[in-house]
Amino acid sequence: MEYIYYIIAALVGIGLGYLITVAVQKSLARNRAKSILDEAQREAEVLKKNKILEAREEELKIKAEAEKQANQRFSKIQSMEAKIKQRELQLNQQQSENQRTKNELDTTRVNLESQLAVIENKKEEVERMRRKAQETLEHISGLSSDEAKEKLIESLKDEAKTAASAYINDIMDEAKMTANKEAKRIVVQTIQRVSTETAIENSVTVFHIDSDEIKGRIIGREGRNIRALEAATGIEIIVDDTPEAIVLSGFDPVRREVARLALHQLVADGRIHPARIEEVVNKVRKQIEEEIIETGKRTVIDLGIHGLHPDLIRLIGKMKYRSSYGQNLLQHARETANLCAIMASELGLNPKKARRAGLLHDIGKVPDEEPELPHALLGMKLAEKYKEKPEICNAIGAHHDEVEQTTLLAPIVQVCDAISGARPGARREIVEAYIKRLNDLEQLALSYPGVIKTYAIQAGRELRVIVGADKIDDVETEQLSAEIAKRIQDEMTYPGQVKITVIRETRAVAFAK
Repeated sequence: MEYIYYIIAALVGIGLGYLITVAVQKSLARNRAKSILDEAQREAEVLKKNKILEAREEELKIKAEAEKQANQRFSKIQSMEAKIKQRELQLNQQQSENQRTKNELDTTRVNLESQLAVIENKKEEVERMRRKAQETLEHISGLSSDEAKEKLIESLKDEAKTAASAYINDIMDEAKMTANKEAKRIVVQTIQRVSTETAIENSVTVFHIDSDEIKGRIIGREGRNIRALEAATGIEIIVDDTPEAIVLSGFDPVRREVARLALHQLVADGRIHPARIEEVVNKVRKQIEEEIIETGKRTVIDLGIHGLHPDLIRLIGKMKYRSSYGQNLLQHARETANLCAIMASELGLNPKKARRAGLLHDIGKVPDEEPELPHALLGMKLAEKYKEKPEICNAIGAHHDEVEQTTLLAPIVQVCDAISGARPGARREIVEAYIKRLNDLEQLALSYPGVIKTYAIQAGRELRVIVGADKIDDVETEQLSAEIAKRIQDEMTYPGQVKITVIRETRAVAFAK
């Protein structure tokens, strides 16, 4: 029983201890909370004081800045006021000056009005005196003023005409003397400034070979290779005892060049037979055509000429292989173009147009077709066809007086053409006549139906005529040669005799595939 009391007493003691402990902890918590609250209040007071101080400092800064800006604005206002006052002073001064000037002008105007009144009076007095003098003169001379004026004008006209006529005659005489002298100076200076080349005209080309064994291969079995080469090129090939050389004879330089290049390729290749000959000749013709175009382009670039039609450029390139009285046609055209440009510059004209007209003036000598027209007219028609300007076309057509000269370019081209052709050694009439005779021979035979090609060889002593086997038979071939021979006798003049050879052959071509 006592044990139970002890237990109960212990439990009561424990409960009392717990309660005391809880009470103590609550007291401590209250004290801690109070201390924290006090600390927070103190910190809040400190923050409040700091913020107040910062606000006051910011307020002072703003106030100082506002005062500064106000001072600046005030100073600006003061400076503007000073300027306005100065401007007012200037305006007042200017106004006073204007008033003074106005007063002076009023005074001057009054003086001028008084002077004008005096002048008017004087003018009326002078007019009365003039009328009185005129009446006196009319009474003395017996003529009215209009009649006297007409007589005076007539006398002045007669005197002026006489003086002008004498003056014009003096000027014309002086101009003739000066013009002759100036023209000679321009021509001589133009000739001196353009370099000239020696005229070279060959009717044969020498083809060099490495050994005489190649001659036999070129001739071929029973001469078939050389006949095929002559038939394809129209050039006479002379194989004689000249060591390491074969002579190509023909009046057309293009044909000779084709024959030379074809021979060179055939000899280098080693395959020489009729079929190969025709293939190589056709290939070389295309190469020559390309070279003609390239030569034309290079010529117009060298002369600074732009905008030419491609066909005109090709005709210019063909000039390289033509000659005029022994003078190379392309060199003659280039020389004439340079002469025209220099002379046009001396005369104050357009040198580019003059150079263009000088270059194109002989294109009528190298057409693709041969119409019955003088080369000047044909060249003019070609220029018109390819849209050249009218002054260029007229200069081309009028350089031999076939058409009327309408621009100053025409006489310049005519003179420069004569300068280029008339210098010593420039031309040889015999060569041009020779070439014309050979051309006439070929054209005469080509005019017959059935004729495909014609070639004048051996300096015109032989004419070879190639006819189509399907158009003419053997009997007609003999008749054709006789007709051509008779027509040549009747219509042409030539030294010695001309041999007409008509060739008719039949070819059968097939391809193995």
